[in-house]
Amino acid sequence: MKFKLKVTRMNVERLLVMASAALVVALALHGNETAMSRYEDSQLARGAAAVAIPTAQPAETQPVTVYYQDGDGDLVPVTTRVEKTDGIARAALRLLVQSPENDAAAARMGLKPCVPEGTDFDLDISNGRARVDLRGDALSCASAAEESLMVGAVAQTLAGFDTVKEVTFLFDGQSRSKLTHGTDVSGAFSASDINMETLETFDANDANASLVKLYFPSATGRMLVPVTRVVYSDADPVTAMVELCRGPRADSGLERCVPEGCGLKGVTMKDGVVSIDLTREFAGEGDVDRTQMLRAIVFTASQFPGVKEVRLSVEGEPYPLPEAAKSAFINMDTEVISYYPGVIETD
Repeated sequence: MKFKLKVTRMNVERLLVMASAALVVALALHGNETAMSRYEDSQLARGAAAVAIPTAQPAETQPVTVYYQDGDGDLVPVTTRVEKTDGIARAALRLLVQSPENDAAAARMGLKPCVPEGTDFDLDISNGRARVDLRGDALSCASAAEESLMVGAVAQTLAGFDTVKEVTFLFDGQSRSKLTHGTDVSGAFSASDINMETLETFDANDANASLVKLYFPSATGRMLVPVTRVVYSDADPVTAMVELCRGPRADSGLERCVPEGCGLKGVTMKDGVVSIDLTREFAGEGDVDRTQMLRAIVFTASQFPGVKEVRLSVEGEPYPLPEAAKSAFINMDTEVISYYPGVIETD
């Protein structure tokens, strides 16, 4: 017979209150404080002192953005906090490795680590290039798709640090052109090629082709997912916003960040400020939570050098951005986890 137990936070609090009340009653039945001898008082005090545990000081932390796999096979950035250390990049890479602890943390967000369990890293960063040596079980991926996700997660995580412009790979101390299932690891990787929409048609030697990164809400709306799209125009805020208004690829599993029929009236950049003017459809859907839509617009427009601020208007009228849409950190783990109810289910 199969039973399912649901324990909510409210139920736990009620149980704790009831337990505390029962303890008080038991102590009252046993005897009150005035009847206790001074000797017993002193012994209790000594016992309490003997088991006292000093309160640990909270460790200083800093934010890092790491990349996990979602259910559609895309890499998703998540910002978390780790203990501050000189080797912060290596500490971030360790979060990518499959383990009971890392698996559980990612699963709470509906995600999964991409690096095989038993993998370790040697890392050297100099002159804008990170050379990472994956040691141990890194070559145990079961398919080319898993290899690609592993390489992408490591490269994107490292490229998120200001000191890293490109990433190269070694495996067990040796350079390789391809991995076991054919994944190409011969070149340098950068932050510009994540979740490629049309990788098979992109010709890097085509002078008219460029790459732009677009952010779209996931199907659940809990996270933003970046995709890289090939365009045949300049990679700039105007092109990026035109492509963003076109929406995600139909089979991507992602959602639009502007309503259907919403158009772009204009995009300008001056003194580090990108100003985006949308048609009235953007504000025409009633009481809709547009936080993720606005975040997608801000992150897409902010990817270009020199951008310091993004301003939005609808038909020329300023559209104030809520503070939640101005966050410099994408997909904060605490916020993503908060979408799940506080219920423990056991079979």
